[in-house]
Amino acid sequence: MSNTKILVTGATGQLGRLVIQSLLKRLAADTIIAGVRDPARAADLAALGVEVRAVDYSKPEMLAAAFAGVDRLLLISSSEVGARAAQHRNVVDAASKAGVGLLAYTSLLGGETSPLPLKAEHVATEDYIRASGLPFVLLRNGWYLENYNGFIPSALDHGVVAGAAGEGRISAAARADYAEAAALVLTEGVAHAGQIYELAGDTAFTMTEWAAALSAASGKPVRYHDMTEADYRALLVQVGLPAPVADLLSSSDAGAAKGGLFDDSGTLGRLIGRPTTSLATVLKAAVV
Repeated sequence: MSNTKILVTGATGQLGRLVIQSLLKRLAADTIIAGVRDPARAADLAALGVEVRAVDYSKPEMLAAAFAGVDRLLLISSSEVGARAAQHRNVVDAASKAGVGLLAYTSLLGGETSPLPLKAEHVATEDYIRASGLPFVLLRNGWYLENYNGFIPSALDHGVVAGAAGEGRISAAARADYAEAAALVLTEGVAHAGQIYELAGDTAFTMTEWAAALSAASGKPVRYHDMTEADYRALLVQVGLPAPVADLLSSSDAGAAKGGLFDDSGTLGRLIGRPTTSLATVLKAAVV
């Protein structure tokens, strides 16, 4: 393992930084490479001894050099919805040319069976990875518990949180839990080749239960107001969110109502060797 080089793309993003932190607990810093769009933003990682390389999914001409000598690569999915399938293809092509020994990809819970419109680009990427011939592992991540933290201030101010998730159960886990799973897979390497991991929190909740948990954590009464997908989208636009973001949030809630964010396999907890972080823990930290 001493000569094995691991590169994490999106390393200055919220998930990427946590993956790097988890890898540093397991491996020497000089075996870890942070792939970032802007190396200046990774000065803190460089100070820890992590190598920093410029990686821009939209610039295939730079990727071959960026992946030179890399044995294991984590492709954290792009945040540019609508453009990311093409961006991911650039990464896969460069990884193949560089002879990367294992490609891990952060996909979407349920993959092709998901009712979320978000699945299209993830499924396209999964198919492209399979066709590449690269040894791979698919990390099909469920929702992050932190995805809901942005609703907390408004919910506490108004005593209500709106959505379109109905009574759909959401098996979310903390971002750090998913990062730990990715770091473990990258550390152990080819033992995970060919695996598809459906990763989600141990305990699911409805948005009604989320509101009750926020009430318990904050000491302030909060209730959940369920809406149709169209009405929820309109509300999000009304409060100032860009239309594409409103589309994403409302369609994701509609998918949750159909069970798209539920998983009771316990795979994530087994993989990281501990229970996943609870909703109460994340909310308590968020309202302090």
